Amino acid sequence: MPELPEVETTRRGIEPHLTGRAVTEARVLNGSLRWPVPEDLPDKLINQIPRSVERRAKYLLIRFDHGTAIVHLGMSGSLRVITDDSPLMKHDHIELTLEGGQRLRYNDPRRFGSWHWTDAPPEHHALLAPLGPEPLSPDFTGDGLYHRSRGRRMPIKAFIMDSRTVVGVGNIYACEALFMAGIHPQRAAGRVSQERYRRLVSAIRDILSAAILDGGTTLRDFVNSEGKPGYFAQSLSVYGRGGEPCHHCGRPLRDRRLGQRATVYCPRCQR
Repeated sequence: MPELPEVETTRRGIEPHLTGRAVTEARVLNGSLRWPVPEDLPDKLINQIPRSVERRAKYLLIRFDHGTAIVHLGMSGSLRVITDDSPLMKHDHIELTLEGGQRLRYNDPRRFGSWHWTDAPPEHHALLAPLGPEPLSPDFTGDGLYHRSRGRRMPIKAFIMDSRTVVGVGNIYACEALFMAGIHPQRAAGRVSQERYRRLVSAIRDILSAAILDGGTTLRDFVNSEGKPGYFAQSLSVYGRGGEPCHHCGRPLRDRRLGQRATVYCPRCQR
């Protein structure tokens, strides 16, 4: 599933092609996504001008003067900008034609993504209203995380992956951040000190920022039919390295399931 850095890279990739260009045609080729695409979506978009493309958690917000299209990529969805006469591909479900002839196509083989429309401010939408702070925003602090965690018995890894706590910390980034902060993924959230939460927030920021920076080199993937954005090639410290030696102490990393998720950690470096 695309994580926050992948979604942010998608946003940066498509934004310059959309903003300021009127939608001259909108087609819903298959509206049976995770939730049915609104039947009146084409009518909402035709002759309207996208003013900005923003991101909230893993949702993309395409803002117009009269409302906002809210897009989630699901497990297999992708957006790409078509600048030539490339034919539709299998699993292309939505196509917007823009002033100047460029087209934005949404492709989703598993159809777990979604498109929504809201006339109201998008932060009030039912999908966005419960969300916690953005991990790279000033609202996300170690002190705030510490106070929210008091009395919580759930594992710290599950706590930071809960979108009500903070958005966008997926499984890979949770494993990496906990390793960087030296915190065992199974430790109860309420038993992590304030200082360690400050270190954890710093680690989350560093890891996500690095992933987004790596994504800057893939912006070309969002133009034309062959562009298929994937996960960034990163040098991961623990995720996917179960049984291999820890980069810090040399002890074999442990790999186990935690909350139905693959979890890799160092039993010596993480307490």
